[in-house]
Amino acid sequence: MAATNVIICDDSGMARKQLARSLPPDWPVVITYAGNGQEAIAALQQGLGEVIFLDLTMPVMDGYETLEEIRRLNLKASVFVVSGDVQEEARRRVLSLGAIDFIEKPASADTIAKTLSQQGAYKSEVSLAEARETAGIERIEATNDQGEISFIDCYREITNVAIGHAGDLLARLTGEFIQLPIPKVAMLEPSELLMALAFANDESVSAVCQGFIGKGIAGEALLLFSDTSFAGMAELLRLNREDRSAQQAEVLADLSGILLGAILNGLGKQLDLNFSQGYPTVLGHHTNISSIISANTNKWEETLTIEVNYSIENYDLVCDVLLLFTHDSIASINSRLAFFYDLDEF
Repeated sequence: MAATNVIICDDSGMARKQLARSLPPDWPVVITYAGNGQEAIAALQQGLGEVIFLDLTMPVMDGYETLEEIRRLNLKASVFVVSGDVQEEARRRVLSLGAIDFIEKPASADTIAKTLSQQGAYKSEVSLAEARETAGIERIEATNDQGEISFIDCYREITNVAIGHAGDLLARLTGEFIQLPIPKVAMLEPSELLMALAFANDESVSAVCQGFIGKGIAGEALLLFSDTSFAGMAELLRLNREDRSAQQAEVLADLSGILLGAILNGLGKQLDLNFSQGYPTVLGHHTNISSIISANTNKWEETLTIEVNYSIENYDLVCDVLLLFTHDSIASINSRLAFFYDLDEF
């Protein structure tokens, strides 16, 4: 059986590795890795891709732009989108741009084999379980992968999956398409937190904080929402209160419940734990970010910081979610990631 040229296009080394390991064990393939759409297009033009597994949220050229470029250049390949963005509109858009199917992250080996088989890209004469036991296929991988997988990459990838489900909840409530960002991940001192935020320092915001803890992992989740966005978000959420302050309080409560709760649940599911979540606390109303951060830095030390900047297509509405994990949590998270995702070089 001739080998199939496969491109795995994802900006996450962890995602590329997991997807490669999840391909059918009796499917002979030559794998080429791409960290963004531009690299995938280059590989396609070199004849290295009969089948492409394509992420959506990537730097340089995202999945949507890649599909558009494939169509513009009339490149021949069967494209399977593999993404944490589970909005129905995201699925509709990629299929309209030429993808032949959509696979939700994290994708199991069974799901990948079933989808490939349904679309005629792969056919096995035995069950997947039998294939795993008897496979003698040599898996040939290109030498262009990025080497060791860093913990920053792993945090970014599990957050990417979690924010996709939170974005889907917000999309269902507002009826609008939520633009998902690439999460920003860093180890930061309290004095560096302000510089990490997408908002301008003098922008007037309100903030909600929610603590969480679970099996050696603890931290705080913050929602930062600009005052200029309240009216538009209240309209999208169909809130009709005449009292402006009550309306703003309801917007904050709804957003913190949707985004913070869903993200923490999504992270917990991937780390195989349930986070106990504290009651949301308002850190400040109609104040600048520096005041909010400065008032709380005494309880934060060097911390793993993940920032997610949600925006809504065609609306000037932006809200920031900031996840702050205690320094002591890192070893526990690393251990769980290494175990559950079989990251032997992690």
